[in-house]
Formats: sequence, C-alpha cells, structure tokens
Amino acid sequence: MTITSPTRELAAPRPRGGLAQSVKDSLVIAKRNLIRMTRIPEMVLFGLIQPVMFVILFTYVFGGSMQIGTSTDPDVYTNFLMAGIFAQTVTFATAGAGAGIADDMHKGLIDRFRSLPMARGAVLTGRTIADSVQTALTLFVLAIVALIVGWRPGYAEPTNIGKVLGGFGLLLLLGYAFTWIGALIGLSVRTPEAATSGGLIWLFPVTFISNAFVDTSNMTPWLRHIAEWNPFSATVQACRKLFGDPGLSTSDAWPMQNPVWASLIYSLVIIVIFRTLAVRKYRSAAV
Repeated sequence: MTITSPTRELAAPRPRGGLAQSVKDSLVIAKRNLIRMTRIPEMVLFGLIQPVMFVILFTYVFGGSMQIGTSTDPDVYTNFLMAGIFAQTVTFATAGAGAGIADDMHKGLIDRFRSLPMARGAVLTGRTIADSVQTALTLFVLAIVALIVGWRPGYAEPTNIGKVLGGFGLLLLLGYAFTWIGALIGLSVRTPEAATSGGLIWLFPVTFISNAFVDTSNMTPWLRHIAEWNPFSATVQACRKLFGDPGLSTSDAWPMQNPVWASLIYSLVIIVIFRTLAVRKYRSAAV
C-alpha cells in the first residue's frame, strides 16, 4: 500500500512591506546596477562622448550664426546654449534607462527578483537611482568641458555657487523624472532595441521644440506657445536664471515667468504619474 502525502503549491515569497525596507531594497538594486556599470566602462564612456560632441558642434558650428536677442556674438550663444545642452543630456539618459530595464526583462532577471521577498517597486526605483548617479557624473564632466569652451556662470547676471548648484539640482530632478518615462517604455516593449528607439522618438520633439537651442521669440506663434509650456523649457529657463546666462525669455507664459517653481512642479508631477504607471506595469508584467 502506497501512502501519498498532500503537496502544497509553492508560491513566490511575499514582499516585505514598510518604507524603510523599500528604501533598503531600492539601494541594494541601485548598488547592483552601479557595480554593473563599473564592469562595463564603455557604457559610461559612450554616455560621456555624445554630450561632449553636442557642446563642441553647437558651439563652433552654429555659434557664429545664431542670434540671441540683438547679439550674434559667439560668446553670448555659448553661454545661452549650455543650459539647453545640460538639460538635453539628462533627458537623453532616459533612452538608456529604458533599454536597460528592457534588457533585464528580456534576460529573465525580473523573474529572479520575483523569487525574493522584496518590495515590488524597489527594482525600478533602484534602477532609476543608479541612472541618476551616472547622469550626475556625466553632468560633472560636461560642466568642465563647457568651462573650457567658454561657458561662464554669471556671464549676463550676477550669480553665486548656491544658485549654480540649485540649477544642477533641477537638472538632475528633471533627469530622474524623465527616467521614469523611460522605465515605463522599457517595461512596455519586448527588446532593448525597441526601448532605445521608443525612448528617442518622443525625446527629439520635446528637446528641440523648446528654448534650449534657439530664442523662442523667433518661432511661429503656435509653436512658440508649445515651447513655452514645455516642461523641458521650464527647466532650461530656470537654469539660465540661476546660472546668470543670457537669453532669458520675456514671454508672459507662467512657466517662463516662474521657471524655478514650474520646473519643480513639472518634475514632481511627472515622477508621481509615471512612477505609478511603471510600478503598476511591472507588477502586471511579473504575474
């Protein structure tokens, strides 16, 4: 006579709750991604080369032909340009973030994380934190290059180190907010290649229909209104104000008159909306 014992279906460990545990899990994932970046240095290197190329090309190719206000002085355009290049750099990191998350899903890493008793949102939060650290490093290098080519904080208006650091803080906040958009894209596609393409398609109009590279007063009225209410433009305007750069918009649009507050509000709203959507997408994808 054979005696069979009842078997229980194995279930994935329940995630641990609590804010403190969620923060701890997120930092563990962030550390994992930072270690991975150090072991693949070409990821960091290529991330540095592209923005440096933009600085050099825009400064020396377009600098002599751009008019800012009534001035065509290349030095004026160089100082006008840098806030836009900084903002473009932090937003373009979004494509890499989306590709990284898509790659983790493609390789089955998400399934391995599911087997651990960890906060569900920690996987995405840790990834976005690690990407923000890489973005901060890129900004640091880019600021040095900008100083070499002629960027000078306080060129048009007096400023101080506190305001300059505040401008870089707004840039990192915008980059972190846009990284959550990249995370949602990475969770919504099947391959890293599709995530990279999907991440760039929407970034180009956001960054170029803005005040980053040209004076919006020269745009057609309907396009100028879009540019002035663009969250990207608000951060660029805020950085120019804090850096003391030339080319501040005289538009009556609220984001252009209150750029620091507009940048903060835009970034926080984007984080709340797209973090919620990304975490929800992650949970449904991991079922």
